[in-house]
Amino acid sequence: MSNTDSFIEEVTEEVRRDRLFKLFKRYGWIAVAAVVLLVGATAWNEWNKSKDRQAAQALGDQVLAALESDDRAERAAALAAIEAPEGGARGILGLLAASEAGTEAPQEAATQLFALADDPSVPQVYRQIAVLKATALPGNGLSVDDRRSRLEGLVPGGGLVRLLAEEQLAYLDAEAGNSDAALDRLRQIGESAEATIGLRQRAAQMVVALGGELTQEPVLSETGQNDGN
Repeated sequence: MSNTDSFIEEVTEEVRRDRLFKLFKRYGWIAVAAVVLLVGATAWNEWNKSKDRQAAQALGDQVLAALESDDRAERAAALAAIEAPEGGARGILGLLAASEAGTEAPQEAATQLFALADDPSVPQVYRQIAVLKATALPGNGLSVDDRRSRLEGLVPGGGLVRLLAEEQLAYLDAEAGNSDAALDRLRQIGESAEATIGLRQRAAQMVVALGGELTQEPVLSETGQNDGN
């Protein structure tokens, strides 16, 4: 390489460095701001996670403390006094409180469960469970029409919730003396691939109790024994 070429290369490199330095002076603050924002966002995210963990632990401690009493009424009152955030925590807490109150005050428990079922801030799965528990609660004070209306609202949802609602509707049919409708529902439950073993067994037992005939062999339990044995 000649001296001329070497000189040109050095000058070109110097010009590049000078341009880069000027660009950094002009736009370098953007890179610094980006780094600061990234670090700040990471710290904020970790702080939020820590805050959520602490809130969940505090709620869990309150629930455990409320369940320490030997009296169901006291447990129900203690659970009802806990302020739960929106979402799944509120759904679980509401179900626990209503479960404790169900034996002593079934009508009050049903009212609590329906309030939970009508709360849009609670995830749908907890709202559906609340309806199932309220309508199946002995002494809930609801008329047959009220229970049927609530349960029929769960049927379009599909899945296991639909089958559990159909089971309760079959009981209502039987209660009203409509054995044929009850048997039809129960047989459909027993033949559904979505039904659990326990649900199929209950349906089969109810079919036999109503004097109907099973359209298929009774489902075996996990031990391999016929549930009727």
